[in-house]
Amino acid sequence: MLYNPSHLFAMGDDFPVVRTPLAQRKFVSKTVEEAIKAFKARVADKEQGWLFENCFPNTLDTTVFHSTINKRPDTYVITGDIDAMWLRDSCAQVWPYIPFIHKDEKLANLIAGVVNRQTQFIIEDPYANAFYKDVTMVSEWKTDLTDMKPGIHERKWEIDSLCYPIRLAYAYWKKTKHKEPFDANWITAIKLTLQTFKEQQRKTDRGPYRFQRETAKPTDSLPMDGYGFPVKPTGLICSMFRPSDDATIYPYLIPSNFFAVTSLKQAAEMVTALTSETALSKELLALATEVESALKQHATYKHPEFGEIYAFEVDGYGNHNLMDDANIPSLLALPYLDAMPVSDPVYQNTRRFCLSQSNPFFYKGEKFEGIGGPHVGKADMIWPLSIIARGLTSTDQQEIKHCLKMLKASHAGTGFMHESFQKDDPSKFTRSWFAWANTIYGEFLWKVFKETPQLLG
Repeated sequence: MLYNPSHLFAMGDDFPVVRTPLAQRKFVSKTVEEAIKAFKARVADKEQGWLFENCFPNTLDTTVFHSTINKRPDTYVITGDIDAMWLRDSCAQVWPYIPFIHKDEKLANLIAGVVNRQTQFIIEDPYANAFYKDVTMVSEWKTDLTDMKPGIHERKWEIDSLCYPIRLAYAYWKKTKHKEPFDANWITAIKLTLQTFKEQQRKTDRGPYRFQRETAKPTDSLPMDGYGFPVKPTGLICSMFRPSDDATIYPYLIPSNFFAVTSLKQAAEMVTALTSETALSKELLALATEVESALKQHATYKHPEFGEIYAFEVDGYGNHNLMDDANIPSLLALPYLDAMPVSDPVYQNTRRFCLSQSNPFFYKGEKFEGIGGPHVGKADMIWPLSIIARGLTSTDQQEIKHCLKMLKASHAGTGFMHESFQKDDPSKFTRSWFAWANTIYGEFLWKVFKETPQLLG
């Protein structure tokens, strides 16, 4: 849905209070509040301070439902304007708080609750991407031609849906050294993740997953009886949908396969350290090695202008889809996910491609430039996520400053980030309440504040 709000205020030295009132906030973290105070005290640019105060705590303020179930922490996280918990989004929304949890037990407990809730959801259905807390809720997608179960909001198979929970669990464990969430249920979820990845290598058959939807949007359904376009077995893992929830064209989605390699290695390290499941750890590492080898063989393309680059999607038959999408994992964001160093020469070539007119979803206006994608159904719609990913993966201070400037000018007077905005008119935006974009923007601002505060003005 595209918004063109009429209630936007005139920007000046005074900024209105748009953050959720204290009494209505879902969760309050003392360390996050201290970070906000420190940022505002030291950053001369008052608008940046205002935006940080609004955006960085937005996930905590508005989207988390934290409780204790059977003496264990439980945290249900909605995306914002959609009352459902995506495995990907919920991880991404709380990820920016990881640096604070070692000195904030209450916040650490909230993150542990996310890990526990995600474990439960993966056990319910490792192929689903979004779930309800209340299993009696009826999804608007209940008629999808797939194995829909109670409590599932949507059942689009996306590799990253199983990678993000590992990323969060690994970071939580490294930061706190706590072992409580990593019980027999967690091991079951890891085994299901491994099984699902192997099924979607599609070495002998197409696997158990299929999906179709009666819709006018071709990106919301899969061809070929719901199995998607064919692939030649290579060792790569099929992802039938992208992290945008749009259908892939060629099912070997390269950014997500890179993410899977990192996640499998992290899971293996945790299983080795926390359990006696030696065989499982070896299987996880073996699959990581296999996918990593397949990426070296099939993921790159010799571009006439940019040299060797990573393709966005391939099919194993030699076909390549050359593009990038704003949603993470993207090609641009691979170093942010620890999938490779920023210095990787093929990544640097790919980065130049992604941020050029050779990428069909790179949009450039008079003041703004960034990557979009087909998800919102319109061309020329830049996603702040892509500008943020560009800034988070840049080592060039002028580029980082450019990203900061664009993001500060894109909120259209609302004080928050959005899903996307029109390249020449940020007041034309989609999703007024999109917590992932808000919180990762806060993560970017905090990173700059800690490393190069002079760029904030």
